[in-house]
Amino acid sequence: MNMASDLGKGEAILETHLPLPRVAVGKVRDIYGVGTDKLLIVTTDRLSAFDVVMPDPIPMKGKVLNQITLFWLEQFEGILPQHLITADVDAMGLPAAVVKNFRHELEGRSVLVKKAEPLAIECVVRGYITGSGWKDYLATGKVCGHTILPGMKQCQQFQEPLFTPSTKAKTGHDINIDFSEAIRIVGKDIAQQVKDLSILLYKKGQEYAASKGIIIADTKFEFGIYDGKLMLIDEILTPDSSRFWPAAHYETGHDQPSFDKQIVRNYLETLSWEKRPPGPELPEDIIAKTTAAYCEIFTRLSGKDIRNSK
Repeated sequence: MNMASDLGKGEAILETHLPLPRVAVGKVRDIYGVGTDKLLIVTTDRLSAFDVVMPDPIPMKGKVLNQITLFWLEQFEGILPQHLITADVDAMGLPAAVVKNFRHELEGRSVLVKKAEPLAIECVVRGYITGSGWKDYLATGKVCGHTILPGMKQCQQFQEPLFTPSTKAKTGHDINIDFSEAIRIVGKDIAQQVKDLSILLYKKGQEYAASKGIIIADTKFEFGIYDGKLMLIDEILTPDSSRFWPAAHYETGHDQPSFDKQIVRNYLETLSWEKRPPGPELPEDIIAKTTAAYCEIFTRLSGKDIRNSK
């Protein structure tokens, strides 16, 4: 994995400052208003681990996240409405000066989307017992309220994927909730729809990834309401929202090698850091390994070189 060896920190985009109305600054994305019913989402190279944004960017990361999302949106076309309008900077209807002066910040890492109202839950699907699910199982014998058969091994596959929604925290940690709480928050009909859709999308994504030698251990989806209809929004099956494992090295009983930000999480677990802001600086080798992992997962999934994707 040497794709990122020639990428220095100078290539990374930690924050954007476009001359447009800024609607929000997320952990990874900067969001701008375009008219009254559209948003411009720019995916930066910021990295969030344990819900804390690290001070060091990961070069190419934002472009990878954006391009992988576009890849999956194409794969899932026709299943349900999507918020994407265009990823072509020249077709976004932005002021000419913005396109001319900020093309570097926009090309390959931005999308123009419909301004949906996001649901107040994150839709997490777990196909394997790992991460916080494994810790929950060891402590309670359950995973986010689901009773699990005894004797499971770390990173073992569930018989069927679990839907384990969570709250959406603007700051701090998201909180796992059970399905009844999800119903209370978004209503019974919407909760059932997003549960079914999340599991369907996960299974389709996992099936495709498996053909490329990749295991998608878990992931999260986000949905919104636009013009009264449920819509798929935000990132989809990316290394930020999912755990990707190389199938060739998979075995139960321990953590797996990964193509995602688990590289950073594993490093942070070696520190005496309390997982509260500010995040610690990242060593250059951890940054380089993470960039390389993100670039490799894009190439494995799409067959393309991220540096040539727009």
